[in-house]
Amino acid sequence: MSQERLEALEIKAAYQEDLLQHLNKQVFEQQNTIDQLQKAFVGISARLKDLSEGGADGDGHEPPPHY
Repeated sequence: MSQERLEALEIKAAYQEDLLQHLNKQVFEQQNTIDQLQKAFVGISARLKDLSEGGADGDGHEPPPHY
């Protein structure tokens, strides 16, 4: 194998390694975002369930006291 070809392969390998590290970082950050969104969804779902069951504190759907 010629020296030029070997250098070209080394350069390609270095670029691929850099790209792989960048993609791994992106996947890690996206997974963190997904985890946060799932926690928020669970909290919102629980709150919505509480509201729909009438467990809300002053939900505004009760008739006024003079009725």
